[in-house]
Amino acid sequence: MTENEQHHIYEKWLGQHKALIFKIVRAYAFSAMDQDDLFQEIIIQIWHSIPSFRHEASVTTWLYRISLNTAIKWTRKERKYYHADNLDNVQHILQEHSIQMDERLIWLYEEIYKLDAIDRSITLLLLDGFSYKDIAGILGITESNVGVKINRIKKYLITKSKKHYYHGI
Repeated sequence: MTENEQHHIYEKWLGQHKALIFKIVRAYAFSAMDQDDLFQEIIIQIWHSIPSFRHEASVTTWLYRISLNTAIKWTRKERKYYHADNLDNVQHILQEHSIQMDERLIWLYEEIYKLDAIDRSITLLLLDGFSYKDIAGILGITESNVGVKINRIKKYLITKSKKHYYHGI
């Protein structure tokens, strides 16, 4: 593959799938600087991985795999240097965006951020309509494990939403 061909594929995929990448970036990093850093890491990994794409999965599935794996590695590396146990320290960053976001969406991203890396990945894939089989394939776990984890995540989110919206917590 020539560098020109690689560049063409890269530009095409980023143009078609940048929303997917932004969704993962937002779920794994909250400050603007961290989001920029993680976005850079993901697109670098995509660039380097293009020559190894074998068309065994769809481009979307493959990009999810690269993006999620990069985000998980980045999170582990960053947590060694930054220890924020909750979002109170970065809440002002979420409110500084010029585009007004629905408070329910902000709440959902906050709760997704609190999940461990695998549960966070499962949640994002599920929200994008991936099947249990596809999620299992992307993350390297069994379909039954995906089902169990999804049920636990749903119960967690339902419990948290009831506390948040009905009790003002």
